[in-house]
Amino acid sequence: MAEQAQEGAEKRLAIVKLYLKDFSFESPQAPEVFQAGKWAPHTDLNLRSAHKKIDDKLHEVLLTVTVQAKEKDSDNTLFLVELHQAGVFEITGYTEQEMGVLVGSLCPNILFPYVRETVASIVQKGGFPEFILQPINFEALYAQGLQQQQAAAQNQGAASQETH
Repeated sequence: MAEQAQEGAEKRLAIVKLYLKDFSFESPQAPEVFQAGKWAPHTDLNLRSAHKKIDDKLHEVLLTVTVQAKEKDSDNTLFLVELHQAGVFEITGYTEQEMGVLVGSLCPNILFPYVRETVASIVQKGGFPEFILQPINFEALYAQGLQQQQAAAQNQGAASQETH
């Protein structure tokens, strides 16, 4: 019954507010790192997104990005950036499945250009060469996450049947 009411409601997705919720930059090897000469670090990127319902219409989506650059020949961290880019979105009239796609794929995709600009800017201000995050396919990541959840649920179901 609730799904029928949602289907009849007008679908709306609007950006209410975009903001930087938390931010950190570290360069533990400075200033010695700038005397190294050749710049060829190994870079690790970690992405996470989270969703929090504020009320019936408003939803906060949080995209957390961690970028760590290390020297190739050692485990020394050259720089570490962690940021939490957030947005409040007005989302109404969508089914639960559609909501999952919106908050798990579309909204993080909207937030990512702000993450890219912030990371590029702070890395350069930290004295390092230009650093550009490559595009991310949030649709594929969301689909992969769903597959992992389904596989875990199936494995858990199979394990509970074995114990009975």
